[in-house]
Amino acid sequence: MKKKTYYETQLEKVIEQSALPEYHYLQVRQSKDFMEKCYSEKIELDKIAMAACMSRFHYIRLFQTIYGTTPRQYLKDLRINKAKELIKNGLSVAQVCYEVGYDSLQTFSSAFKRGTGFSPREYQKMNISNRE
Repeated sequence: MKKKTYYETQLEKVIEQSALPEYHYLQVRQSKDFMEKCYSEKIELDKIAMAACMSRFHYIRLFQTIYGTTPRQYLKDLRINKAKELIKNGLSVAQVCYEVGYDSLQTFSSAFKRGTGFSPREYQKMNISNRE
């Protein structure tokens, strides 16, 4: 049996305490699964909300209620976590940038530093020295 993620356990708690219709949870969960599968592509929030059959505002509000973060922040965190894995596996910073869905190395580097406290190069150096 698959171990539940932090987000899945939080979702179960919210469902127990909330009066939202169950189909809303299903729609938002499907959109989260979509982000996890397609994080490397350019994902427009409006399209995700439309796929969940909700307005952008309603979708963001429900996502944040269920998961405790906005869809945009969830996607950023997902991309940064994937980037950390790829850097640890020895990919170059430029390869990682494009692999996780960023179009600009500068934007990626800024997001990575905000998310981890380290620049991608610093993170790469730390992990190279840890492997030796």
